[in-house]
Amino acid sequence: MAYWPSTLQSNYANPPWMNKADNAWQLTSATLVGLQSVPGLVILYGSIVKKKWALNSALMALYAFAAVLVCWVGWGYQLAFGDTLVPFLGKPDIDALEQKFLMSQSFIGKFPNASMVYFQFVFAAITLILIAGALLGRMNFIAWMLFVPLWLTFSYTVGAFSIWCPQGWLFRMGVIDYSGGFVIHLSSGVAGFTAAYWVGPRAPRDRERFPPNNILLMLAGAGILWMGWTGFNGGDPYVASLDASLAVLNTHVCAAMSLLTWLMLDILFYEKPSVIGATQGMITGLVCITPAAGVVQGWAAIIMGLLSGCIPWFSMMFLHKKMWLLKQVDDTMAVFHTHAVAGTLGAILAGVLANPRLSRIFYMVDDWTKYTGLAYVIQSGKYDAGLRQLLVQLIGIGFVFAWNVISTSVICLLIRMVVPLRMTEEEVSEGDNAVHGEEAYALWGDGEKFDNSRLQLGHEIEEAPLSKSGYGL
Repeated sequence: MAYWPSTLQSNYANPPWMNKADNAWQLTSATLVGLQSVPGLVILYGSIVKKKWALNSALMALYAFAAVLVCWVGWGYQLAFGDTLVPFLGKPDIDALEQKFLMSQSFIGKFPNASMVYFQFVFAAITLILIAGALLGRMNFIAWMLFVPLWLTFSYTVGAFSIWCPQGWLFRMGVIDYSGGFVIHLSSGVAGFTAAYWVGPRAPRDRERFPPNNILLMLAGAGILWMGWTGFNGGDPYVASLDASLAVLNTHVCAAMSLLTWLMLDILFYEKPSVIGATQGMITGLVCITPAAGVVQGWAAIIMGLLSGCIPWFSMMFLHKKMWLLKQVDDTMAVFHTHAVAGTLGAILAGVLANPRLSRIFYMVDDWTKYTGLAYVIQSGKYDAGLRQLLVQLIGIGFVFAWNVISTSVICLLIRMVVPLRMTEEEVSEGDNAVHGEEAYALWGDGEKFDNSRLQLGHEIEEAPLSKSGYGL
């Protein structure tokens, strides 16, 4: 009889249904996604804004991360992945706080519910933090504190259940959303834009002249965001598999291609390679590949990177200046372009470029009428399957878009009845010190402000003109 070390034998802490490697990878992936938010987006937001908004922007992200976790284990997880209440929402329950539930096998994968709850939490958290990017520099912090739990409860859970839960109506239709192109990026882009409409714009001076306070630190946050996407897309097969490896490689290939494309367009049209532009290109590539990361081939990831570097660039740099609605809404971090436009692009391309064999590996189904990209039906002649998949993708886009406009508008109007959505004019003018009683940069002595000398670095930055490329954020 073979002897197994005690650590490999089945026992209460290591039940027969659990795969230790899969569980370890799931926890690692979740932590990588968590690091995208804290410290990744905390750093990125705190450094890409004017110095007077550095603390407020960072704290909006940090608060959202903490608030979402409490709401998620309290009721959010069961609303998004619990037993069916209606075709687009689960039954509210507190199972995610109970030991028996947390230590039993998840609805998918060979790991416990505790790992799944944690994994899904970091996705919910980053969605709210992305929405914050559209609202930086003027939203009342108390209003934000109310917005986070309300939007999580009444908007995010609906999209997650509909698209990711096996009982969800869009999941049953066969929509392809590998890792959140619909649920996270399209949702956050549309919701952020809608919320920005209701909150109103920043002060005119902030909107016209909005230089980052620390571009190098911004790049550090962007780098954490990029590398964290390894877990973002690599963890969604719920198993340490071939599909996970492919998804990770495709993710980075698409991001790199998108960054290079955006950079070249900046050089061609504005004669200077913009650091902020390169960061935007990186983000659009990561967003675009997300709904298709593990179901497309490497050449398709290159194509998606090329398109995600072109189309969101065009919408941000040209359409934004031409379309009345886009000009009216002050979307601080251009979340609509980097997440809604890029997420929509990725969702459509998933319906075109999804390889049916790779889809079989990920979804573990034998139904070849679903999950087949339009590009793959030409040779087989099964046009109905490809056209059906593209139609399902478009239906999913329409649903997510409409639901987020409606739910976000209702939530903002309800909050406005309790507290103002917008800061006072004094707070908007002064920034962090008026809102929090603290400032990010104490440049003199024990936190004392330096005088208004032009030698002050922050003063020089604020007086600097915008770059020719127009990236003022």
